[in-house]
Amino acid sequence: MKTIGITGGTGFVGQHLTKMLVAKGYEVLIFTRSVAVKSPAPHVNYVHWDSDKGECDNNALRSIDAIVHLAGAGIANKRWSADRKQKIVDSRVKVTDFLVAQLREHAKNCKVLVSASATGYYGADTNGKPFTEDDAPATDFLGDTCRQWEAATQKAEDALRTVILRFGIVLGKEDGAFAKFALPMSFGIMPVLGKGTQVVSWIEADDLAGLVLHAIEKDNVSGIYNAVAPQPVTHRELMQTIADTKGGIKIPVPVPAFMLKTLVGEMSEEVLKSCTVSANKILSTGFKFQRPDIKKAVKAILGKE
Repeated sequence: MKTIGITGGTGFVGQHLTKMLVAKGYEVLIFTRSVAVKSPAPHVNYVHWDSDKGECDNNALRSIDAIVHLAGAGIANKRWSADRKQKIVDSRVKVTDFLVAQLREHAKNCKVLVSASATGYYGADTNGKPFTEDDAPATDFLGDTCRQWEAATQKAEDALRTVILRFGIVLGKEDGAFAKFALPMSFGIMPVLGKGTQVVSWIEADDLAGLVLHAIEKDNVSGIYNAVAPQPVTHRELMQTIADTKGGIKIPVPVPAFMLKTLVGEMSEEVLKSCTVSANKILSTGFKFQRPDIKKAVKAILGKE
């Protein structure tokens, strides 16, 4: 039985991944600052790490066969002040630098590093074609953040098989975009952000966990891959699918761009832009999505499969 380490394992994606790894027979070590308040579960243990203080459980590092790096301050959790933007960058770039250094020194049995990145790397659609992994990064805040984040991860490539997954918008019941989109519908309201025509490149949470597992287990998977479903949708299509699946009367309520700008500031640009991203490269490795289309994904999330 192999042991998989996870940074950021207590978060939304980490919880889905942990559940899947345990079901597949793996032991899981979750690297966290808050070991004292975490109770071990069957095949899941919590071990100390604090990159700000330069602390990490070296014995835990020696025991892992692979590690999944999900740690990072939430992109959409708070308004983007200058301090918040710096925290978003540092929690990715500096933390990844620390992790790679620790893996090099202590994790001699670790063969694979799977690290998150994001489709924010690409910026907004420009040429009418889906973005592929070979496209250049955008020159905006998220594009530059992802470029630095990935460069830090790639420092491990000469020591470990390294996989970078550019996450699309992750949809799941517990947290993230889906929960925010679905909440107003409980009151009969279907908010439509901007014109609603912006393209959303998304992935259902369990499919993302499965993709991470695929990256761990398949020796032919190495380098950068888009972690998105093969069928992107417009924002309006996403919202209408949630409304139809939930059932009942849902009144569309436009949320114009100027209002979003007032509410969330610079982050509104990310909500309103189209970003069409190709899944072809990960599909070419043999990965099969369980929920490749938005209707199937939303039914699964709402327990109506």
